[in-house]
Amino acid sequence: MFVDEVTIYVEAGRGGNGSMAFRREKYVPNGGPAGGDGGRGGDVIFQVDPGLNTLMDFRHNRRFRAQDGEPGGNNRRHGKDGEDLVVKVPPGTLVTRENGEVVADLIYPGETAIIAQGGRGGKGNTHFVSSTHRAPKVAERGEPGEAFDVRLELNLLADVGLVGFPNAGKSTLISVVSAARPKIADYPFTTLVPNLGVVADYGDPFVIADVPGLIEGAHTGLGLGDTFLRHLKRTRILLHLVDMSPDTGRDPVDDYHIILNELASFSPELAGKLMLVVATKLDVSGSEAVYERFRQSLQPEPVIPISAVTKEGVADLMWRVRRLLDVHPALEPVRREPVLQTPMRGFRVIPEGKDAVRIVGDVEQRARMTLWGHANAEDYFVEYLRRRGVVEALRRAKVPNNTSVWVGEGLLFFRNDDLTAEEEDEA
Repeated sequence: MFVDEVTIYVEAGRGGNGSMAFRREKYVPNGGPAGGDGGRGGDVIFQVDPGLNTLMDFRHNRRFRAQDGEPGGNNRRHGKDGEDLVVKVPPGTLVTRENGEVVADLIYPGETAIIAQGGRGGKGNTHFVSSTHRAPKVAERGEPGEAFDVRLELNLLADVGLVGFPNAGKSTLISVVSAARPKIADYPFTTLVPNLGVVADYGDPFVIADVPGLIEGAHTGLGLGDTFLRHLKRTRILLHLVDMSPDTGRDPVDDYHIILNELASFSPELAGKLMLVVATKLDVSGSEAVYERFRQSLQPEPVIPISAVTKEGVADLMWRVRRLLDVHPALEPVRREPVLQTPMRGFRVIPEGKDAVRIVGDVEQRARMTLWGHANAEDYFVEYLRRRGVVEALRRAKVPNNTSVWVGEGLLFFRNDDLTAEEEDEA
C-alpha cells in the first residue's frame, strides 16, 4: 500500500539524574562529594533509506521513543548515554511540526537529521562545591527530551513525470520503458497511487514517475490527481500524454488545455517546467486522423506520436528525454530549510490564576532539572533565581506577599518580599 502522509509522535530520551554521593573510603573520614553526572538522553534521528518509497511502515507504528540516559554513580562515575533511535524514511521525506515549521527535508541516501533532541544529563553534586558549600547535598535531575507530533510528507524524487487525463496511457508507457508493473486496464482511474520506474536502456539511467490521472477541477480536490501532484515538484521534465483514440468522446485539444490549466492552478512552478507533448495510442484505428488535427491545432508546439502497445515511437521519445536531461542537469533540490528556534533569553512574570504568578523564560530549563521535593535542591534553585534578579522583578511587579510562584512544575512562595521554597506553617 502506498502511503505518502502520516502524523507520528517522537520523544527523545530523558537525561539521567546526577548523583548525590560522597567518598566513603577506609581511613578517609568526611570524604568529599563524589556524585557523577547523568548520561545524555538519546536523540530521535531520521535517516534516508533509498530502498523505501512509501511511508506505509508508519501506519501501525506511530510512536517513537529514544532511550533515557542512565543516572550518575558514586566515585564520579558518569551515567551511560541513552542510545539514539534511528528511524528509516524514504528519500524526499519532509518533516514538519503541527504549526507547519520545517524540522527536516531529507533527500539524499544516508542523509540524517536529528528530529527530537535528547535531554542533558543532570550534574552530580561534585559540580556544586563552593567555598561555603564544601559538602553539597544537591544534584540535578536529568532534562526531559524533546517530545512532539510531527507530520511526514513524502515527495517522490524522479527526473521525469507523466501527466495527463485518466486512461491516457501513462501506466502502459512506464511499464514498457522500465521494470515497473503498475495495474493497467481499459477504464479511467486504474492508477490510484504513484509509480516509479527506472529507465535504463537509453544511456544513463533516469527515474520516471507516473501519478494518477487528472480531471478538470483537480486543483479544487476533484478526482485523485491533485493529491499526488506534489510528487512531480522535483522532476526536471514533464511528459504530457494525450489520448488520440477516436472513440473516447473527448476532444484532445480541450484535454490538453485542461491539464495545463490544472497544473498552473496547482503550482505555477510545476506548470513552468520543461514539457514534451506526447500523442498516445496511435495503434488504435482512426487515431491518425485525430493526431493530425491535434498536431495542427498545437502548432508550433511539437507533438511526439507513440504507441506504447506496439512500442512505435517509444525509443525516439526516450532518447529525446535522455538528451534533454543531459543538457538540463539535475539542480540542487529546492529544499524547505528547517526553522531554527532562537533560544529564549531572560524571563518575565505573568499572572497564573488567583493569588499566583508564573515565571516564564530561560529559568524554566533550570527548573526542569531541579529535583523538586528535595529541600537542598529547591533552596539551591531559589538562590539561583535570586542571582538572576527574579526577586527584584517580583517586587517591581508589586506581587503581593503570600503569592504562589510557579516556575515550570515547581511551586515557590513570595513571602516577606523574598522567595522561599518552604510552605508557611499552619499555626
